Amino acid sequence: MDFFSWPPVAAVLDAAYGLVTALSAVVQPFAGAAAGLIAVVVLTMIVRAVLLPVGISQVRAEYVRRRLAPRLAELQRKHGHDRELLGRKTVELYREERTSPFAGMLPLLAQLPVISLVYAVFTHPTIAGHANDLLGEHMLGAPLGTSFVGLAGFEVWPAMLVYLGVLALIAAVTTVSRRVLTLPQPEGAPAPAGVLRALSFLPYVTVVFAAFVPLAAAVYILTSTAWTVAERFTLRRLLDPERRRPHGGNEPSTSH
Repeated sequence: MDFFSWPPVAAVLDAAYGLVTALSAVVQPFAGAAAGLIAVVVLTMIVRAVLLPVGISQVRAEYVRRRLAPRLAELQRKHGHDRELLGRKTVELYREERTSPFAGMLPLLAQLPVISLVYAVFTHPTIAGHANDLLGEHMLGAPLGTSFVGLAGFEVWPAMLVYLGVLALIAAVTTVSRRVLTLPQPEGAPAPAGVLRALSFLPYVTVVFAAFVPLAAAVYILTSTAWTVAERFTLRRLLDPERRRPHGGNEPSTSH
């Protein structure tokens, strides 16, 4: 049984279809054949704007974790021989600071349902019993409902250039995200372990994933990733405790 044919899910999918269709109709006069693609971009921006409070909480949590890094290193030195005790002390420390080591996963988890809906909207020939007209949307010959991998064996030019361009842009934005938005480690913090360094390359898996999903979903990923870079850069400048500290105050701030 198709999960998206279950009545409650089908109703949500139909609503998503209606929203994308409405957005496409609004931008049609000036976007022309690219209306469907622009509609996906606008949808992404709406979703990310709604999730802005989550982004603010995430950036604040990053600075808290950075401030806690020396204390976490001290716990590691004291209790590294007892993994159970170390885990308990670490949880207690995060609880005291009202944060979590997994706070950074919230925006991604919140977007997964949306990516799933975009994927379904551009892959199902029928939605809630009616034909899916969005499957006919395209840009420069690239159908929004077909993946990069799905083009193999077909007449792909110039559509291939659109897919390659989107994948290249995702890789570029991911690189900017890794190199520009990584917070420097404070003094006393342990250097990242080999496993953590390897995990820093995990975002590039997104590029591979984007090659297997419909172009519409790949555009969603690209737009969302670019939004993340701009959002994180801006929020870090606005919420940086060092920037918000009064000028001339060289003494470390204390919490009350």
